[in-house]
Amino acid sequence: MPALFAPSLARSALSRTLGRPRTAASSATALLHTTSTPSANVSPLIGTGPPPEPPVPSPEAVSAQSRVARRRRQAEMLRAARTFRDGSDKIKTVRKRFWEHTSVKEVDGLLQVFLDARPLRHPTTKEIVRLPRTKHALATALAIEWDQLSSAQDTTKAHLLPLTSLVCRALDIAADDARATPTIRPTALPLLLRYLDTDSVLCWAPEPEAALREPGASLREMQREAAEPLVSWLSQRVWPGARIEPVLDSDSIIPRRQDTATRALVQQWAQGLDAWDFAGLERAIISGKSFLVAARLVSEWSSSAGVLPDGEVQSFTADEAARVANIEIDWQTQRWGEVEDTHDVEKQDIRRHYGSVVLLVSGSKE
Repeated sequence: MPALFAPSLARSALSRTLGRPRTAASSATALLHTTSTPSANVSPLIGTGPPPEPPVPSPEAVSAQSRVARRRRQAEMLRAARTFRDGSDKIKTVRKRFWEHTSVKEVDGLLQVFLDARPLRHPTTKEIVRLPRTKHALATALAIEWDQLSSAQDTTKAHLLPLTSLVCRALDIAADDARATPTIRPTALPLLLRYLDTDSVLCWAPEPEAALREPGASLREMQREAAEPLVSWLSQRVWPGARIEPVLDSDSIIPRRQDTATRALVQQWAQGLDAWDFAGLERAIISGKSFLVAARLVSEWSSSAGVLPDGEVQSFTADEAARVANIEIDWQTQRWGEVEDTHDVEKQDIRRHYGSVVLLVSGSKE
């Protein structure tokens, strides 16, 4: 068929199709193209069903969260305690202290601290705390310590009563020395002598290598500068003839014991101290881990075992003792920085302990 008649034939076929019912044959004849229509490609639905389970935290995360929650509760409790102490409303569960004023009085030639009309008593033996008449500064400080307490519960907190515990320790030693067979001093002295062989002042750092040396004084130079005058003072005034050597020197890692003669001389001196000086020596050694610093502090400030001639002023104060005992810590903090609420608290704590020792052993002359 000629191509000229193709459109007319298509129109006539379309008119015939519209004029009669559609059949399979007629539908097939109505197609104007030869390619089949592609069917739709339906994608499967994704995400059907219940949602996934939430992630489970690791044990480390749970531990960290519980630790943070515990610290928040502790901070809240501390804040509530401060609010209570500063506020006027008193919680009924916290008993107010049963005294209003503290005072120091002399009774039968001895000093006593009074809480209103009640004398201060030993927490264990219940004996009245009596101080020598020469220790008026100690009695006054003891009264101030009890005047700082705000409730009856504070009397059971040892960290609020450091001076009271030190005085009671001295009274216990004095009572034990009066017995036929003392036990406190013979038990404590060998333990204290161990610090002579591991004294923090005598543990010197090795000399830094030339390539690693930094400007300024090295740690070893600072330690020697603090230790040598201290050793010289003790060897001349307290333990004549004693030879005190560094316990850690050069590259050694094992402490070196002092010689037998020096140990015997130091032991004889400590054994001859009275109860007040021995208690002060014990507290100072344990606080600063230095037998030499404690011995210098007691020897210079003691009213009974002091070695200073009349008119000479004490130069080894509690601050100086804390500085000598903390040479290495101060060097580290100057180099790497200070940890807040750690280094600063420890520095004040050791100053407090050394200051309490000075109050304990010092006193006026008879």
